[in-house]
Amino acid sequence: MNNFRLAVAQLTSTDDIAVNLTAVEAAYAKAATESAQLVVFPENTLYFRIQSGSPLLGPGQKEMAQLQRAVDLGKTALMLTTALPTQTGKFRNGTLLFRAGQLPEMLYSKIHLFDVDVPGAPPVRESDHFEAGEAPKQIEIDGWNFGLSICYDLRFAELYLKYAQKADVILVPSAFLVPTGEAHWHTLLRARAIENQCYMAAPAQSGEHRSRGQVRHTYGHSLVVDPWGQVLADLTGSPEVRVVELQREAIHKVRRQIPMSDHRRL
Repeated sequence: MNNFRLAVAQLTSTDDIAVNLTAVEAAYAKAATESAQLVVFPENTLYFRIQSGSPLLGPGQKEMAQLQRAVDLGKTALMLTTALPTQTGKFRNGTLLFRAGQLPEMLYSKIHLFDVDVPGAPPVRESDHFEAGEAPKQIEIDGWNFGLSICYDLRFAELYLKYAQKADVILVPSAFLVPTGEAHWHTLLRARAIENQCYMAAPAQSGEHRSRGQVRHTYGHSLVVDPWGQVLADLTGSPEVRVVELQREAIHKVRRQIPMSDHRRL
């Protein structure tokens, strides 16, 4: 297919899975009504833990079945990122894909874990509770090739080099904090689009997340960037979903004009 209708959804998820699931279903229904082929949700879609001492939860069978029913009805594929338990007692920050008439697939696990202390935000140590993924992953949907990554992965250009000239779109579901988002979000996503000559789509958490007296703020600005580095969508509301029509010719045009795959030396 020459064009692809991709929807990105922006949320303000909390530690209430039922409330988050309701927001996901509403955004999904809107995207399906607008004939999106795939709608992608941000990191921590179904469970956003704010207080480090609170339990970490992933979706149960009830939530998985509820999402599958929505997709079977709407036909639009749905991709989200959430905590998935492992046999070690830790979790994977994993990407799930729901398609009509198929069982949900666990596609990708976040490779780079966010262990940082950024001024203006509470310290975060993902490695205390998460296992790191091991490998890049691409998947084909309706003839389009999607490279997968999650949030902090965005800072590691060597991961995206694995997708260069192979992926039509690279997805970056995220929950960037406000200080790092203001400083780096737009710059990194536009740079990745330019250097890999493909579309970048980054659904994001946005706004004020409250739980048990704790507050965390995420930057939002879910973006879709074209292969020339132009921003096609920049979401400012929450919840919000935007459908963007991606054009394969835009990828081919940039790669013809600047044939990086022919010139790469290292």
